[in-house]
Amino acid sequence: MRKGNAPAPVTAGAHGAPLRYDPRPFRPADPAVDLSRLTIERTTTPSAGRGARRRRPAWIVPLVVVLVLGGAAFLFRAPLLDGLDRFTLPEVEVAIAVKSSPLSAGAIEGTAANGYVVADRRAALSADTPGRIVELNVREGSFVKKGEVVARLYADEFRAALARATAEVAAQLTSVLRARSDLAVAQSNAATLQTAITAAQANVDTAEATVKQTTQKLERAEKMVADKIENQQALDDARAEHDRAVGAKKNAEALLATAQASAVESQSRVASAQAVVDEAQAQLPAFEAARDLAQATLDKTEVRAPFTGIVVLKDAEVGEVVSPNAQGAQSRGSVATMVDFESLQVQVEMPERNISAVEVGAPVKIFLDALPDQPYAGKVERVWPTANRQKATIEVRASFEKLDERLRPEMGVRVVFLPKGGGAKSSAPVPEGVFVPASCVVRTGGTATVFVVERGFVRAVALTLGEPKNERFLVEKGLTGGEHLVVKPPARLEDGDRVRVKE
Repeated sequence: MRKGNAPAPVTAGAHGAPLRYDPRPFRPADPAVDLSRLTIERTTTPSAGRGARRRRPAWIVPLVVVLVLGGAAFLFRAPLLDGLDRFTLPEVEVAIAVKSSPLSAGAIEGTAANGYVVADRRAALSADTPGRIVELNVREGSFVKKGEVVARLYADEFRAALARATAEVAAQLTSVLRARSDLAVAQSNAATLQTAITAAQANVDTAEATVKQTTQKLERAEKMVADKIENQQALDDARAEHDRAVGAKKNAEALLATAQASAVESQSRVASAQAVVDEAQAQLPAFEAARDLAQATLDKTEVRAPFTGIVVLKDAEVGEVVSPNAQGAQSRGSVATMVDFESLQVQVEMPERNISAVEVGAPVKIFLDALPDQPYAGKVERVWPTANRQKATIEVRASFEKLDERLRPEMGVRVVFLPKGGGAKSSAPVPEGVFVPASCVVRTGGTATVFVVERGFVRAVALTLGEPKNERFLVEKGLTGGEHLVVKPPARLEDGDRVRVKE
């Protein structure tokens, strides 16, 4: 039930048509109330509304389709046209007509191939032990003699170990000297005792002679006393003298025995002293080896040049850690890279099909890409005994006849291989004109013609050619150089045709 003066609710009629709003208060239904005024007003019938929404012009859908297709064709016109050209236009390979130069003239003389200047002796210098760089004496371009120190690593502990090992060697040397001194003293004492033995033996011999002499005197005295020639006093004197001689002999023998015993003891001391010397002498090489090891370990912290050359790359800085087995970014593998410029050569990757034109000892002309007008003379030094399967090439090394300061490792070169005995010093004048590959030239009614590619179209150009050599022609008239020429033109190719250049 609605309370107060709240407005009466609005309800929808059949098919969604709006009802009239009655602002009067709502009252319960009364049988006497006339409900005829509650009517629904319809402006249009439901069926008429649906029919109106269905009516559209018949040309709208085709127009939308045409517009979508046209927009797609406009957006993707480039790939569509390119795809169409791939199916309709002939694909051709092009070569560039090269102006005459010493390089192109050399190519006419013999077989040519590209390569690089390389060093036969090149080394990345590194320490034999890991460590931190505390001294770096070179930079790019530094000239270093063989044996010079390039860099030093932190080595305080190795230096202390060397000092300790050196001191131990010195102490052991002192021990050896002391043992030798004791041995000398023992040997001297033994010699002295040997002299004493000799003297004691002489005394014994003298005493024995004296005893013998007194014995004879005693015997004569006894006989003379018995014969009443001498008195008893003479006998007593003879006996006393004999007794003294016997005593002296015993004393000399005792001294001899003492000297001999002392000599035996001294020989024992000599042997003991000799053993001490031998032991000290045997230990000395061990201490010296420890010192040499400490010295070698210290030397490993110094990076020295293995040959005379020039530093071409500085690989580390002071404060960085280097290690001969460096991996990752925590340490460097080398300190610097140096090259022996006296060993510069040319490395050429010769195609297998042209290797027959290369012969060891044959002359070559070397043209630097940076200085193509000044060829270098040289000769073939080595031909590698194996080929590169992936590239179908064989490595060839050629040496320079004369080196100069313009040569640098990794410079690009073109090498012309001349017949053996042909001479690489030929200075014939370079012919005027343009060089083109023979595969670009076709004969049309006796006239030499090439097809020049310009913006996707070909233009037939008649040429005046010189004598062919090494699959190239010298163009005397018809081209100015730099044109893109069709290689092996198709038989149906005509002047003005569109073509697609092979990528």
